[in-house]
Amino acid sequence: MGATSKIKLNKRLDLGRLPAHIAIIMDGNGRWATKRGLPRNMGHKAGCENLKKIVEFIYELGIKYATFFTFSTENWKRPQEEIDGIFNVVRDYLDEDGDEFVEKGAKIVVSGDYTKLPQDLVDAINRIIEKTKNCDKFVLNLAINYGGRDEILMGVNKAIQAGKELQNQQDFAKLLYNSDIPDPDFVIRTSGEMRVSNFMLWQMAYSEFYFTKVYWPSFTEKDLQKALIDYQQRKRRFGAV
Repeated sequence: MGATSKIKLNKRLDLGRLPAHIAIIMDGNGRWATKRGLPRNMGHKAGCENLKKIVEFIYELGIKYATFFTFSTENWKRPQEEIDGIFNVVRDYLDEDGDEFVEKGAKIVVSGDYTKLPQDLVDAINRIIEKTKNCDKFVLNLAINYGGRDEILMGVNKAIQAGKELQNQQDFAKLLYNSDIPDPDFVIRTSGEMRVSNFMLWQMAYSEFYFTKVYWPSFTEKDLQKALIDYQQRKRRFGAV
């Protein structure tokens, strides 16, 4: 997961009012590298190192669920060299940190059709899912080869194939990826882009959003605290007054 964080907590952060589930669209790896005259894949490597730090900090804060948009169904449009680089850093992360996940009680799950990925990455994902399946202190959900519209279509097809009429939204939600995970309370997107990019379209119906111009590799624990403080200043009404 990463080294234990030494970051000082912001006094304005209320640890009793944290979201149960935080989701992050990690954006800006390539631009971070380009601005430094580096290959884009160096940005993805730096982004993975930052993922470790932020996951560790979320774990330390006591937030139970965290989802990270790792590779979208649209990312296949990128150059093959860059795609391979992303897959390499994800595979290495899962293999290298496997024992630590277990030690800390972190369960790893995946949203998305990861069976379409290269076989060595599929094997790494299957290993970590099996290795951590009984962990229950923290759940790390990696959205890999994931698209929100594809997920909804998958749920519709499951309902059709089962030949049953859905009675309510909860029935449909059970047909989606990792339906035992609560919907994200708080969604963060880095890099300055202000869109959801086909991410968790069903689950984000009542999520709070936070956009920052900071590129993902530069997004620190302090930046996360700033975002969480902003979240805590909001009043969630869920359609009520």
